[in-house]
Amino acid sequence: MRLGAGTFAACCVVIEVLGVALFLRGFFPTPVRSSSRTEHQAEPPAPEPAAGASSNWTKLPPPLFRKVVIMLIDGLRDDFVFGSKGVKFMPYTTYLVEKGASHSFVAEAKLPTVTMPRIKALMTGSLPGFIDVVRNLNSPALLEDNVITQAKAAGKRIIFYGDETWVKLFPRHFVEYDGTTSFFVSDYTEVDDNVTRHLDKVLKRGDWDVLILHYLGLDHIGHVSGPSSPLIGHKLREMDSILMKIHTSLLSEERETLVPNLLVLCGDHGMSETGGHGASSVEELNTALILISSAFERKPGDIRRPKHVQQTDLAATLAIGLGLPIPGNSVGSLLFPTVEGRPVREQLRFLHLNAVQLSKLLQENVPSYTKEPGFEQFKMSERLHGNWIRLYLEENNSEVLFNLGAKVQRQYLDALRTLSLSLSRQVAQYDIYSMLVGTVMVLENPAHPKARWSELDVLILLGTMGHVLSLGASSFIEEEHQTWYFLINTLCLALCHEVYRNCFLRDDCEPQQCSHVEEGFVSTAPALQDRSIHCNMLEPHGVSEDPTSLDTLRGCEKWMVLASPWVILTCCRLLRSLNQTGVQWAHRPDLGHWLTSSDHKAALSLLAALSLIVIFALVQRRCSLTSKVAMALGLLGVYCYRAAIGNVLFPWQQDSKDISKGVIEARFVHVFVLGILFTGTKDLLKSQVIAADFTIKTVGLWEIYSGLVLLAALLFRPHNLPVLVFSLFIQTIMTKFIWKPLRHDAAEITIMHYWFGQAFFYFQGNSNNIATVDVSAGFVGLDTYMEVPAMFLTAFATFAGPVLWASHLVSFLSSETSSGSALGHACFCYALICSFPVSAYIILVTSLRYHLFIWSVFSPKLLYEGMHILITAAICAFFTAMDQTNTKS
Repeated sequence: MRLGAGTFAACCVVIEVLGVALFLRGFFPTPVRSSSRTEHQAEPPAPEPAAGASSNWTKLPPPLFRKVVIMLIDGLRDDFVFGSKGVKFMPYTTYLVEKGASHSFVAEAKLPTVTMPRIKALMTGSLPGFIDVVRNLNSPALLEDNVITQAKAAGKRIIFYGDETWVKLFPRHFVEYDGTTSFFVSDYTEVDDNVTRHLDKVLKRGDWDVLILHYLGLDHIGHVSGPSSPLIGHKLREMDSILMKIHTSLLSEERETLVPNLLVLCGDHGMSETGGHGASSVEELNTALILISSAFERKPGDIRRPKHVQQTDLAATLAIGLGLPIPGNSVGSLLFPTVEGRPVREQLRFLHLNAVQLSKLLQENVPSYTKEPGFEQFKMSERLHGNWIRLYLEENNSEVLFNLGAKVQRQYLDALRTLSLSLSRQVAQYDIYSMLVGTVMVLENPAHPKARWSELDVLILLGTMGHVLSLGASSFIEEEHQTWYFLINTLCLALCHEVYRNCFLRDDCEPQQCSHVEEGFVSTAPALQDRSIHCNMLEPHGVSEDPTSLDTLRGCEKWMVLASPWVILTCCRLLRSLNQTGVQWAHRPDLGHWLTSSDHKAALSLLAALSLIVIFALVQRRCSLTSKVAMALGLLGVYCYRAAIGNVLFPWQQDSKDISKGVIEARFVHVFVLGILFTGTKDLLKSQVIAADFTIKTVGLWEIYSGLVLLAALLFRPHNLPVLVFSLFIQTIMTKFIWKPLRHDAAEITIMHYWFGQAFFYFQGNSNNIATVDVSAGFVGLDTYMEVPAMFLTAFATFAGPVLWASHLVSFLSSETSSGSALGHACFCYALICSFPVSAYIILVTSLRYHLFIWSVFSPKLLYEGMHILITAAICAFFTAMDQTNTKS
């Protein structure tokens, strides 16, 4: 049995998906658990150093604090507390920072800056793997040594309220808990009220040792409205009042017990200027960390600027404060200001315990640990510490003892800093075998060269190769949108050149003997050599006597053909001004920022309404009457949804209050989306059974495409609706005035669709930065967290550009060809054009796995490429199904 091109391509894509999955398994291995984890918990603490005298301090120091309250505010950027917003919206916190008994820090988080890995870093002191960005969706139980497990083993009673990620990470660790869903970002009120409602009764009780509160509302506001939203100020005021309530209660309790407590205010990560997080911008990495306790002495006029520390330092500090062993895999250092008020001997004891723990971790991970500078500094510190103990036990209170103690302290702090830095820089353990096997599987994808090449074919080849080569540089990955913008602009200029030559230079040689337009689309990858060319190679596409050729176009239509490349160029230039993306210029103001500001809501409302009207005009032309009505009502529902949540204005709305949370309006649109998709699928399946002609067999494809357009209109934010409008407009222009008159073959049309799909991915404001993923799109129409729908909606909203252009490709080829073989060849070409960059990028990542930016730049791009190949697999499966159906008929 002869294997069709579409089926063959689908098989190749399946192999490639498996290869990419295997490569990712090797590149993002499961974190290695220390075999001595239980031993770390059971073994006695290191004794105090001694030189010439024996010290009897062999136990852990007693706890510094009676109770510890950890108030974690999700997305608490450092400037929300230490900047102008903190002064304005958090007056009590600002007072504690500037004049109270507290120590303030700017804690730097590491990648990935999403919640679950950050909680692990805070409680274990270790650096989670980058793959935790995926595990963040469904957190497994944390088996690594951590402060929570140590506290439970020591008999401490822990209470938790907030993000249910903690409950998943630490099952059966809390004597009392109430988890809230972290992914339902549309809710920023109840998600915090459900935490605060427990406070009054818990603060009055004395039957707990550790209280953990994880507030999500600030992060959710960032995802939905961004860090400049007026809602941010209201939420910061709310958090400030809660902090004051907790602090006042702890101080009142201290007056009775005379034992200090500790209140920790911290964030897990920050948020970018668009409100997302997950990447490596300063706004996402820097978080506020404030330690508040009456044990911290502060002299009048003592002004303290927030010091920069690592987020992993909190685990060691909490362990010391609670009288617990430091987690065995912690790479953090004790925040020394918290113990500065203790006697010198205790200070040195704390530093020694931290240094011993880090040196053991270094010995387990670095074979040549004795040559490490940090280890040498630690040994020197230990010897000096022993000398100090000898003098101390001799009751020598001279200035020599004081000076030596200060020297030992400095030596320990330097050793801790060096050890922590060395351990943090340890490269991940790659599974090279899985990476190599996966690479070989990906590289097995076929490539059939063309026999004859036009200028456009050469441009496509060089553009694809240039894009692949650019992925070897971190800057080109961060600014990949510039590559795609350049390629489509160059493509438009090449099309302009081709149009002008066909219109004005045809008399130089005889017309090509091309087949009809339907046959023209069949010639692709393995069969491209069948297209005959009877004039010089500068005329890539001749014109036949077919009614769609340039000869038969009337004056107006001919001028439209001449103008269409310039119209497309103009559209692309306007889209570039809508959303700044990438890294270097993402902070610059753009049209999107102007439209989303509260001062221009009327302009945004007018633009959204006009965009929805144009979308209807462009899509409805090939829909059935039922689908037209559903599309019109659905687009009206889209506007109502955005008005309900306050993004745009109703013409008849007199005040600024939201009509509802938008759930009903969004579900109204979902009904029409499903109705259109169901109608299109039913018609398509019905035509496969009863129809003999191929064009009739593809009835329903446009309805499916229009249903996806309606869903994209619902999920896109109002200022991004012009992106959808221009996408449809460019598709319409190219269909009528480029692909048909110039008689491009299926391979060229497929690659053009792919290029424009990639460009529109970036026109939406996306980048290779995880922070640009609009998580709020996953909860449009949902009033609770539902994992599968939320993941689907988020993925579709993110990759709407490539998906809509691929869907249009299927519909276009099906409507313009009289046989299904073009679909099979297009599937082959699509698989090839997607496989080539993925294959090359896997090789590049393998060779650059020790690069400085491997986790901040190359790894996020690898995840995006993995998602692209999954989308390619789904598209090729649909192509193949259509091809097989036609073959059987």
